[in-house]
Parts: sequence; structure tokens; C-alpha cells
Amino acid sequence: MAAPEERELTAEQTEKLLQFQDLTGIESMDQCRHTLEQHNWNIEAAVQDRLNEQEGVPSVFNPPPPRPLQVNTADHRIYSYVVSRPQPRGLLGWGYYLIMLPFRLTYYTLLDIFRCALRFIRPDPRSRVTNPVGDIVSFIHMFEEKYGRLHPVFYQGTYSQALNDAKRELRFLLVYLHGDDHQDSDEFCRNTLCAPEVIALLNTRMLFWACSTNKPEGYRVSQALRENTYPFLAMIMLRDRRMTVVGRLEGLIQPDDLVNQLTFIMDANQTYLVSERLEREERNQTQVLRQQQDEAYLASLRADQEKERKKKEERERKRRKEEEVQQRVLAEERRRQTLREEKERRSECLPPEPHPDDPESVKIIFKLPNDSRVERRFHFTQSLTVIHDFLFSLKESPEKFQIEANFPRRVLPCLPTEEWPNPPTLQEAGLNHTEVLFVQDLTDD
Repeated sequence: MAAPEERELTAEQTEKLLQFQDLTGIESMDQCRHTLEQHNWNIEAAVQDRLNEQEGVPSVFNPPPPRPLQVNTADHRIYSYVVSRPQPRGLLGWGYYLIMLPFRLTYYTLLDIFRCALRFIRPDPRSRVTNPVGDIVSFIHMFEEKYGRLHPVFYQGTYSQALNDAKRELRFLLVYLHGDDHQDSDEFCRNTLCAPEVIALLNTRMLFWACSTNKPEGYRVSQALRENTYPFLAMIMLRDRRMTVVGRLEGLIQPDDLVNQLTFIMDANQTYLVSERLEREERNQTQVLRQQQDEAYLASLRADQEKERKKKEERERKRRKEEEVQQRVLAEERRRQTLREEKERRSECLPPEPHPDDPESVKIIFKLPNDSRVERRFHFTQSLTVIHDFLFSLKESPEKFQIEANFPRRVLPCLPTEEWPNPPTLQEAGLNHTEVLFVQDLTDD
């Protein structure tokens, strides 16, 4: 069975399609459209689901087997900096270390065995992320209650949203995973993260995202970044069109050292951001140029269409005018034909002309509008209508006319009117045996 025909996109849907392609880097427009249609054209949900899919979170429409978030962490160019714990000093220090070593090993071994057994009994509750934003907000509140409000600006959103914003804004993203149970976490937060020089650097040069690994959202990111110890920091940026970990800092690092290491990582990778920024500007310029070309083409097309429309209207106007002229000519020809037929009919209906010796006859001389003269005899008992029909049947007579007598000057009522429903006879009209009547042309009237 043939696939149903895809309906045409609206302007708003087309704009969302282009935005989604730019945010996700998907080259196939069909795939972009399919993803947006699955999310009812909700671009935020579609981008979130796409980023989750890239990071290993199952899609709500096609869930793959469970796997951790995937940001490119296997690049050999990742800068790694590990701060080891200070070694014991002196005889007393080494003695205390050796005495506590068996207890420490036993404690951590039993703890690992207990956690492993517990996972067989029930799944780790941190593996199910139900409220990622709530996890972030909860960690920020805990941090402020414990270490005060003087700290770097935390990104108040999910890890996926932070990655998306860092990619869109072409900024560095610093991720901090907080180990609540680690012995160095408290000192790192209090003395390093809250140091003024660290706060100034983080607030001005990058986005800063942090969460506790005891929270589902933090645990999910921990599974992706695979930290070895705490405190743990990861620098992420857009490189080769992928969000890539470019630096890992582990251990209890001091403020000055942290500033130096972060500055070194940013300086070493700044060229990638500059290159990506130039590519984006070039793509934007290309898009603007293409848009300008499309607008110019549409303007030219509209102008051509307007010219064609005017030409079509002019042709139609001429055609209608020619038809009107032709209709008038035909109408005039039909009118003249009708007039000729009517003249012939009335001529045939005229009574015969009386004999000149007939005492009841009247000789009438008609003066036509073209100064010609016509004479004919009529009977006194005949109606004035006969006079009118006689004149009407003449070829040289006008189409409309009236007949006037001179002494006294009057118009003879030859045709029925409201005043004279039945035209009078020649005798009743007061005509003599010999009369001169004038024919007045009324055609123009």
C-alpha cells in the first residue's frame, strides 16, 4: 500500500524544523520532521529527548537498552589532572596510617560487598531519574545551607539542558560531582569553590553545573563521566561538533591551582570555540544570503506576476470592448432589419389610394425633414393613423416623427395617447381637401 502523502508544513513548523536541525546537528530533514511530529512539534521536548538519546537515556518513543549517558570522554586529547592525598609525615604519621590501614580496607571492602548485595535485592533508586530539576535545586539548597550563599552561580537546570545551552552559546561547561560521603568534599566546597578568585572565574568564563551523586540526576552523570575520586570536575565544550570532555580534575585541589588548571584548559581549547563560532557565522551569513536571494526572487516573481496580471486584465478589457462593439453592431443591424420589416408590413397594410375625382378624398403634401416632398390622397373617413403608417413605410422618413399642421399650427394626434385613445379621422382633425403637413424628426429625442 502506498504511503500517505505528507501534508505541507506551515511557516511556524518550517521555522521549528530549521531550529531543531541547527540545535541537534541532524542532517536529514525527514528525520528532523519525524522527531518533531512525534513530539507534536514541541521543539523543547524534541531537543531534550534527542540530547537524552545521544547521552544514553532511552527515548520515550523507541527506548534502547539501558546504557549510561554518553558525552565524548574517550578522546586521547583530554587533559587530566589528579591531586593525590598527602603522604603521612614522620614516624607518628606513618604509624597511624599503618594501624588504620587494615580497618580502612576492611570497612570499604565490606561496604562494597554490602552495596553489591543490595543491588541484587533491589535496584539502585538513583538509577531512575524522575525529577532532575528537583535534584539540582535540592543540591543548591543543601550547598547554601552548609557553605553559605557566597558561591559560583549554579546552573539551575538538568545536565542535558546545560549541555544544550553550552553548545548553543559556545561556552565552556564545568561539571562538579559532589560526593557527600567523601572526606575531601567538605573542605573543597568550603575553601575552594567558595574562594573569591574561583567564583570570579566560573561566573565570567563558563557555565557551572553541579549535583550530588546521591541524587538520581547526579548519579546518572556520574555513570557517564566515570569519576575515580572526589572532588571531581569535568570541563566540557563543543569540539568537532560534539560535546566533548576536554579536561578532568580530581582530588582536593586548592583555589589558585584550580584557577590555573581551568585557565590552562580553556586557553588550550579556545581555538576550537573560535573555529566553531566562525563556522556558525559563516552558516548564518550563508543563510542570510540565501534568504535575501529568496526574497529577491520572490519580489521578482511577484513583479512578473503583477505585469502578467495587468497584461491579462488589459487583454480582457480589450476583448470585452470588442465584444461590446460587436454586440452594438449586431443590435443595430437587428434593429434596422426589424425596422425594414415593420415598414414593409405597414406598407402592405395601407388601404388603397382614393381616385382623384373622389369628392371625399384629401390630397396631402408632406414636407419631410430632408426637404423632400411626398404627396398622396386619403379618404376623409380614414384615421390619422393611416397617414402615420404611410409616412413610416417610406424609406426616407425618420424612425420617429410627428406630423404638424400649419394653419392653425398644431400636432396631429396620429398615434393613440391617454388624451386620444382612438386617433380621429381626417375630417374630425379638420383637414381640407388639400393640405400641406410637416414631418418633424424625433429620432434624437
